[in-house]
Amino acid sequence: MGPPGKGIVIRQAHFPGRAPIDAYGNGGFRFADMSHRGSLLLLPSGVYGWELEEGAPLALAAFERVLDESKDIEVLLVGTGKQLRPLPADLKAALKARGISSDPMSTGAAVRTYNIMLAEQRAVAAAVIAV
Repeated sequence: MGPPGKGIVIRQAHFPGRAPIDAYGNGGFRFADMSHRGSLLLLPSGVYGWELEEGAPLALAAFERVLDESKDIEVLLVGTGKQLRPLPADLKAALKARGISSDPMSTGAAVRTYNIMLAEQRAVAAAVIAV
């Protein structure tokens, strides 16, 4: 229980580690014996809940946390939902300026590719929109 008068404190979803995705679908993901409803950022510092929904613009602002960790990321896989969507030019340019290669694909393909690259201990991150 939190401090008096504060009620329930909702914290941003965060798993402090790198974990493969065990399953996806029904609006969420399963990893590390947990489930998360909604989209995810899979970064070197951990797994974070991400506010992006399928069909929402892939705006540069939504990727600020990725850019903040750019020194530890070589490849960013972007799971754009059920269908592949191209990344906006300003986002691609911002990632490239920080030495990050970006690869948009469907969420399913991004999850599979992320798991393989993670197993190979590559400097990979992923931003995956829930389907």
